[in-house]
Amino acid sequence: MTLLEGPIGVEDLVLLEPLEEESMLKNLQLRYENKEIYTYIGNVLVSVNPYQQLPIYGPEFITKYQECTFYELKPHIYALANVAYQSLKFRDRDQCILITGESGAGKTEASKLVMSYVAAVCGKGEQVNSVKEQLLQSNPVLEAFGNAKTIRNNNSSRFGKYMDIEFDFKGSPLGGVITNYLLEKSRVVKQLKGERNFHIFYQLLAGADAQLLAALKLERDTGGYAYLNREVSRVDGMDDASNFKSVQSAMTVIGFSEEEIRWVLEVTALVLKLGNVKLSDEFQANGIPASGISDARGVREIGEMMGLDSKELERALCSRTMATAKEKVVTALNVVQAQYARDALAKNIYSRLFNWIVNRINESIKVGIGEKKKVMGVLDIYGFEILEDNSFEQFVINYCNEKLQQVFIELTLKEEQEEYKREGIPWKKVDYFDNGIICNLIEHNQRGILAMLDEECLRPGVVSDSTFLAKLNQLFSKHSHYESKVTQNAQRQYDHTMGLSCFRICHYAGKVTYNVTSFIDKNNDLLFRDLSQAMWKAKHPLLRSLFPEGDPKQASLKRPPTAGAQFKSSVAILMKNLYSKNPNYIRCIKPNEHQQRGQFSRELVATQARYLGLLENVRVRRAGYAFRQGYKPFLERYRLLSRSTWPRWNGGDREGVEKILGELSACTSEEVTFGKTKIFIKSPKTLFYLEEQRRLRIQQLATLIQKIYRGWRCRTHYQQMRKSQILISSWFRGTMQKKRYGKMKSSVLLIQAFVRGWKARKDYRKYFRSGAALTLSSFIYKSLAQKFLLGLKNNLPSTSILDKKWPAAPYKCFTTANQELQRLYHQWKCKKFRDQLSPKQVEVLREKLCASELFKDKKAAYPPSVPVPFRGDYIGLRGNPKLQKLTGREEGPVLMAETVRKVNRGNGKTSSRILLLTKGHVILTDSKKSQAKTVIGLESVAGVSVTSFQDGLFCLHLSEISSVGSKGDFLLVSEHVVELLTRMYRAVLDTTQRQLPITVAEQFSVKFKESNVTVKVTKGPRGNGNGKLSCKKKGSHGLEVTV
Repeated sequence: MTLLEGPIGVEDLVLLEPLEEESMLKNLQLRYENKEIYTYIGNVLVSVNPYQQLPIYGPEFITKYQECTFYELKPHIYALANVAYQSLKFRDRDQCILITGESGAGKTEASKLVMSYVAAVCGKGEQVNSVKEQLLQSNPVLEAFGNAKTIRNNNSSRFGKYMDIEFDFKGSPLGGVITNYLLEKSRVVKQLKGERNFHIFYQLLAGADAQLLAALKLERDTGGYAYLNREVSRVDGMDDASNFKSVQSAMTVIGFSEEEIRWVLEVTALVLKLGNVKLSDEFQANGIPASGISDARGVREIGEMMGLDSKELERALCSRTMATAKEKVVTALNVVQAQYARDALAKNIYSRLFNWIVNRINESIKVGIGEKKKVMGVLDIYGFEILEDNSFEQFVINYCNEKLQQVFIELTLKEEQEEYKREGIPWKKVDYFDNGIICNLIEHNQRGILAMLDEECLRPGVVSDSTFLAKLNQLFSKHSHYESKVTQNAQRQYDHTMGLSCFRICHYAGKVTYNVTSFIDKNNDLLFRDLSQAMWKAKHPLLRSLFPEGDPKQASLKRPPTAGAQFKSSVAILMKNLYSKNPNYIRCIKPNEHQQRGQFSRELVATQARYLGLLENVRVRRAGYAFRQGYKPFLERYRLLSRSTWPRWNGGDREGVEKILGELSACTSEEVTFGKTKIFIKSPKTLFYLEEQRRLRIQQLATLIQKIYRGWRCRTHYQQMRKSQILISSWFRGTMQKKRYGKMKSSVLLIQAFVRGWKARKDYRKYFRSGAALTLSSFIYKSLAQKFLLGLKNNLPSTSILDKKWPAAPYKCFTTANQELQRLYHQWKCKKFRDQLSPKQVEVLREKLCASELFKDKKAAYPPSVPVPFRGDYIGLRGNPKLQKLTGREEGPVLMAETVRKVNRGNGKTSSRILLLTKGHVILTDSKKSQAKTVIGLESVAGVSVTSFQDGLFCLHLSEISSVGSKGDFLLVSEHVVELLTRMYRAVLDTTQRQLPITVAEQFSVKFKESNVTVKVTKGPRGNGNGKLSCKKKGSHGLEVTV
C-alpha cells in the first residue's frame, strides 16, 4: 500500500465501529466487491472465497510479505503464515494454524497456500527440496482419496486433516506427520443427488490405460457401477484423466513403490466391484428368508483379483456366525441384511485403505527419533454444520468445533493476559460466553451424550434409537442447553419444528436439531466377523493387512471401540496438541451457494459468521484495548503530527510518543495507556482520530513538498536554459569561423596547385612528344592481350562436354572476353560431339530431353528412369504375329508395347491389358485372346493425368466427340509410365501438330459415361509412394488409391 492510498473498508474488524453484525457484513461485502478477500480480527485471518484466480499470489508477493511485519501490508494469508514461521524459527515456539469453515469456503486452498509459502521461504538444498516436494505432493494423493464433489463444492474435503510439519533449528523442513479425522465413508455406497463419490474412482476409470483396466477387471463407463452416481460423472474444470496421472506421479515422489501403487488401485477396484454384487431373495428348507448371489461373475472376478475363495466370500456376505464361549451358530441373512453387510464391507475396506495411505505417507515423511525439531501444525477441518437433517456426522463435527472454540477463547484470553503482564498493565476480568458447559454436555465420561450413546450400544436387550433418546430426555430434562419434544411438553412449550425422534443442543453458534435415527448403527460401525475373516484369508498382501482382526489366532470376543469413543479420543489428543502450540487462525467464508465470482449473499455470510463466532472473536479482542503497537513503529507512523518530532527526533521512542499524544486533545489518559514497549489505545475512535489527523497532515506536507519542488524545478530549468543558450551561441560562432577559415584555406591550396602545375608543364613540355602516353598504353595493352591468349592456348581444357573447367582471367579487363571465349569453346565442343552421333542416338537423346521437360522435378519416378534406355517393346512383339496384325501396315512401326493394368472405375479392381502405341492410335488388347478391345485415335486423346509419386498410375482423358470418349476416360497402371507418356507426347505432336497436356496432381477427375469420378491418390502407411496400388471405392463419385 502506498503512502496516500487509503484502505478499503476496515482491514481489522477489531477497529470496527459500531460493533454490530450488520456493520461487519457491510464491511466484508465492501472489501469482497473490491477483490480484498482477506480481513483481520487481531491476529485472526478471515478469508472470503473469491471463486476466481486473483493476482495476489506467487514469488513476488511471497518476497514482499517475507520482508514486512504483520500489519505493515494489506491483510493476506502470507502475512499470517510468515508470522507463524518467523515465530517458530526465531522464537523457538511451536505453531499451529487452524483453518475452519464450511464446505466450499476454501479451506483446502488456504492450507495449500500456507504450505506453499512455508516451502518457498524455508531453506534450500537437495535433501530439503526432496522433503518439501514430498510434503507438497501429499496433497493431490489425499485429495484424490478423501475429496469429492458435493452440492456446495466441486472439490470438498470429506475428512479432517491435521499435518505437523517438523523443522530443524535452521528452519528447514525435516518431515511431518499427518492425522486424519472422520472420513465420510458413507459416501462410498450412497451419494445425494448432484454429488459424486470420491474422486479416485472417476480418475481411475478415466485415466487408466486399457491394459490396467483389463488387469483390474473394470470397464471405462462409470454408468456400469452401482456405487457411482450415474447422473454426475464429470465436473466442470476438472480433468479426471490428467489428475489420475498426477496422483500416480505424486505417489511415486512420496515413495510408494510400483507394487504398492498397484495394490492400492486393486483395492479401489474391489470397492467398485463390491457395489455390483447383486443379492436376491432365497428361502431355507424351513421357510426362513435367506439371500444369495444372483450373478456369480462379480464374486468370481473379485476372488481372482484378490486371491479369495468366491464361495467363502459368498458365504460371508449371505450369513453370519454368532460365537459364544461354548458354540458357534450360523444365521442366514435376508436380502436387506446381506446388502447392509456388503455396504458395510465396502465402507470398511475404503476407510481402512485411506488410513493405510495416510500411514504410508507418514512413513515416507517421518523424522528420525534422535533429531531435535520444531513443529508447525496445519489443521484443515470441517466447520460448524446446520443442515435440514442433522445426523450423527453433524453431531460429532459440531462437537469438534465446540472444542476448537473453547481452545480459541482460552488461548486468546491467555495471550492477552500474558501481554498485559509483560507490559505492566493491570488485567481486568473479561466477560465472555464459556462453552465449557456444552462440551461437558457432550463429552462427560459418565453423564455425557457420547457416554450415554456408548452405554446404549453396549447394554443387552432391545436397543434402538428411541430408547437412546428416552435416556437423554430423562438425564438432561433440566439442562439449559438441551431440548426435545418431551422437555418442551414438560415446560408447556410448542415447537412444530421439533420432531418426535429429535433433540436440540444450543451450541455457541446457534441451536442445532439432531435426528437420532441411525445414531446407534453409525456409532457401532460394526463389521461382521465373517467378513473380516474372509478378507484376512485373501492372498492380496494389502487387503490382508487391512483386516488383522480376521486372523483366528488373534480373534477376540471383545467389542471394538465405538465410532463416537474413537472420535472423542482423537479430539482429546488434538486439543492436547493445540494447547501445546501457539495458535494462528484462518476463518474461511463462502460468499454464495452457486460458486459464482462477485456474488455476496448477506444471509449466507451472516449464518457462517455466527457459526465461526466472528463477533465473539472481536468482542474478546476488544475486551481490554482495541489497538496496541510498539513505540518505534507508532512513532515512525505518527511523528509528523507534532512539530517537536517532525522532521527529526533525537530522543527515545517512548518520549517521542508521549510528546505526540500530549499535543493532541483527543488522546486523554483514559483512552491511552503506556506499557513497557507498547502503546495501548482503548477505543477505535481514538485510532481513527489519529489516522484522520495523519491524513490531513500528509496532505499539508504533500502540498508543501509540491510547492518547493515546483519552485526548484522552475529555477533549475531556467538556469539550464541560460547555460544552454550561452553554450549553443559560443559553439555556433566557433563553428561558423571554422567553416569560413576552411573555405579560405581550400581556395588558396587550389590556386597554388593550379599555378604549380602550369609552371611545371611549361618547363618540361619540350622533353615530351605529343601522343607518347597513348602509344605506350596501347602497346602495353596489346602485349597483355597477346600474353593472355597465348597462355589460354597452352592451357585449354579437355574436349569432353562434361568438363566445365576454364582458366581464370589474369586481369579484370579480360573478364568479359574470357567468359565469351569459354561460351564459344563449349559450343564448339557440343557441335563436335553431335557430329559424332548416329541418327538413332540422336533420337534417343531427344526422347530423354522430352522426358526431362515433362517430368523433371515433378514426378518421383523420373530420376530412376534417366539411366535406363527406352526399349519400347516389353512384350516380345516381334515373336507375336497376332499382335503385329492388329497394328496394320499403314500405321508404321509400334512405338511402345507393354503390359498395363486397367482400373475398373466402378469397383476399383484391376485387369491386365496389352497396350500398343503407334503413330496414330493407342490400342488396348486382351492379354489372353490377343484381340483389340479398344482402339483410340491420338487425335481423341485430350490430355493425361499422372501423380507425383513413384507409381505407374495415369489417366487418358478422351474428347467427348469421339466414339470411344463417350464411354469415358481410361485409368491405367504402367511400369514404364515415363517412357510411355514421353513417346505418346511426341506421337501426338507429330500426328496432330499439338502438344499433349500432361497434368501432375494427386487428385483428378475421371469421366465415366455421364458422371465424373474423383480419383484421390494417397501414400500408404509405409509412406514411400512406390508400393503396390490399392483402389477403394468411396461413394458413387469417389475412388481412393493408396500407393
